[in-house]
Amino acid sequence: MQQMELYSPRLILKSITPAFITDIFTTKSEAEIKAYFGFDDSGYQHALQMHLQGMETHCISFHYFLLIDKQTQLPIGECGFHTWNKTHRRAELFYAMRSDEFKQKGFMTEAVKAVIEFGYSQMQLHRIAAFIDDNNTASKKLLLRYGFTKEGTMREDYCVDGVNEDSDCYSLLRWEWEKQPLS
Repeated sequence: MQQMELYSPRLILKSITPAFITDIFTTKSEAEIKAYFGFDDSGYQHALQMHLQGMETHCISFHYFLLIDKQTQLPIGECGFHTWNKTHRRAELFYAMRSDEFKQKGFMTEAVKAVIEFGYSQMQLHRIAAFIDDNNTASKKLLLRYGFTKEGTMREDYCVDGVNEDSDCYSLLRWEWEKQPLS
């Protein structure tokens, strides 16, 4: 099982693609999969359903990275792209830390930078979007740090515990990224 890796100062970012998910679910045991991803039972069931129900269509896919802490060698989060439309060269950025223990320590700042660079250089993206809750100050700060622009609010765009909530849409175009001193 060959896997691409990216590196930041404190993280190893292990590439996860539909082909990788298919391979791991057809060659590894539940225990091995849980250990690799650091999944609990619900995380395993979610990934299993992705595998069983299919993860991509003829034009929509994903590419994300498992964030591994270099010190502990344990998975601490994910960061990458879903709703990747190859034809139109756009994708949605997502990121999540597994535990509050790793939040507010700059890990996601490192990961997002590496993932954006990968998106523009390897996936040939032109546009990256991110959808966040207006009250998520940490996400706003992270996106603005890398030059994302707020485009507007998607009304009742996502469902949390049976309630439809708004999400703010931010985007970053390739040429905007390239002209930044941080890129």
